[in-house]
Amino acid sequence: MTQSLLFLLLLALVSCAGGSKPASKPTMSHEHRDEVHDASVNDGGAHGAANAHMHQATFEELVARFEEPSRPSWQKPEVVLAKLGPLAGRTVADLGAGTGFFSVRLAAAGAKVFAVDVDQRFVDYIAARAKKEPHGDRIEARLATLDDPKLEPASVDDVLLVDVYHHIDAREAYFRRLLSAFRPHGRLFVIDFKKGDLPVGPPDMLKLPAEHVVLELTRAGYGEPEVDTTTLPYQYIVRMRAR
Repeated sequence: MTQSLLFLLLLALVSCAGGSKPASKPTMSHEHRDEVHDASVNDGGAHGAANAHMHQATFEELVARFEEPSRPSWQKPEVVLAKLGPLAGRTVADLGAGTGFFSVRLAAAGAKVFAVDVDQRFVDYIAARAKKEPHGDRIEARLATLDDPKLEPASVDDVLLVDVYHHIDAREAYFRRLLSAFRPHGRLFVIDFKKGDLPVGPPDMLKLPAEHVVLELTRAGYGEPEVDTTTLPYQYIVRMRAR
């Protein structure tokens, strides 16, 4: 065997040995992965997408969707109100009130209601609806901004958000600001859609798991979390105390 041929054979063997070894990949610890995931959940990145998805529909279509005749069968508003307990004499802020689906029911249960929304059209809709409702005098429609619920200090006992949480940007800052609006022993109720392929609700990529809602609200200063994933078929209920 000539020296040149021997050299070529040795070169081929080295090349094959090098190619058989997989390239090393950078690894990420479980802790780092959790930090990255937590940051992606809390950065409000889904906010724009959630609102863009909702506003693909016209205002009239949104009203029809929020007041769809079958909604009470799965939303179970009477069951939700029972979870809130006696409401007579309490002041409740219905954040992201929309058409007032819950606002009118809260008022009928005896609460003073601040029906808050960031869309003037819904604020006007609720104000007009309140004039026709038997207990509409207990409803005050209010316009807020995307980063501020516009509630005075110590003005509410309870705050309710139904299918709204995933629309809020910079959630920790938003809910930290909200803390000042609560009276002593105030309660926050968040109802939003469970993950999974459901017949109602936003696309799965826009949903937030209940445990991350609790995590964000804990960081914002709320405590005593209670999570109910069984009462409603498509939604969870998170209740926390305002410290």
